[in-house]
Amino acid sequence: MQFAKSADGTRIAWSKGGAGPVLVVVNGALSGHTSTDMLRHWLEPHFTVVGYDRRGRGESGDTRPYAPEREIEDLAAVIGANGPSALVFGHSAGAVLALEATMHGLPIARLAVNEPPYILPGTRPLPPPELAGQLTLLAQVDDREAMVELFLRDEVGVPAAAIKQMQAQPAWKSMIAMAPSVLHDARLLGRHEVPSGRLSRIGIPTIVFGGGASFPWLLATARAVADFIPRAEFRLLPDQPHSPAPHVLCPELVSFFRA
Repeated sequence: MQFAKSADGTRIAWSKGGAGPVLVVVNGALSGHTSTDMLRHWLEPHFTVVGYDRRGRGESGDTRPYAPEREIEDLAAVIGANGPSALVFGHSAGAVLALEATMHGLPIARLAVNEPPYILPGTRPLPPPELAGQLTLLAQVDDREAMVELFLRDEVGVPAAAIKQMQAQPAWKSMIAMAPSVLHDARLLGRHEVPSGRLSRIGIPTIVFGGGASFPWLLATARAVADFIPRAEFRLLPDQPHSPAPHVLCPELVSFFRA
C-alpha cells in the first residue's frame, strides 16, 4: 500500500499494478481496495490500475466531520499521486462519487460508471428519512451487524432473504468490519435524487452500465443517467446482476477506455 494526503490531511491508502494509462477504480459501499483485485487480471495488461480504500475503510483515515466533499478531495489526492489525470471507473455508490468528482471538475479524462443508485420517482420507495439517525444510534453502541443489515435493507433495498444469504458468505465478516462507513455512504447518497441539471454539464466521454439481471430500479436509473449526460452512452450487460462478472465487464471497460 502507498498513501496520499487528502486536502484535510487524511491519509488515503492506495495500491497499483499493471502498465499504461492510469485507471482509478472507485468502489461501492462496504468494500475496500481489495474489491479491485478481481478486475486486475483483465485490466492490468492495458492500464495502470489503482484501487484505494475510501475514507473510513481499510488502511485509510477518517477525519471528522465527514462530508461528501471530503471524498471528492480524497479521489483528487489519489489521482494526483498517480499523474496529472486519470481514467475513472465507479461502481454503485462509488459511481455516484465518481460522477460528483467529475461534476466538480477533477482531472478525469474518461468516465465509466456501473449502476449509480439514484432513485427515479416511482421506481422504488425512498429510504426512510430517519435512517441516518438510526444508523448513528447503532454506531454509538457499535452494533455493526445491525448497521449493515439496516443499510442493506432500507438504503440499498436488498430483500431480507438475500441479506440472509449474504450473511452466510465469507465476505460478510469484512462487511461487518467496515460497518461504520455506511454512515458516509448514506450521506453521499442523500435522498438519492438524480442531479439531472448538473449531469447535463458533464462534457467528457462517459459510459453507463446496467445489468440485465439487476434490480429494475437500478437499470432504469442507469438508462436515465446516460440520457442526461451529453456525451454518454448506455451499455446493457445481459444477464448480469448489480455486481457484474469481471469477464463480462472488463472487456467493455477496455474497449471504452482505449477508444
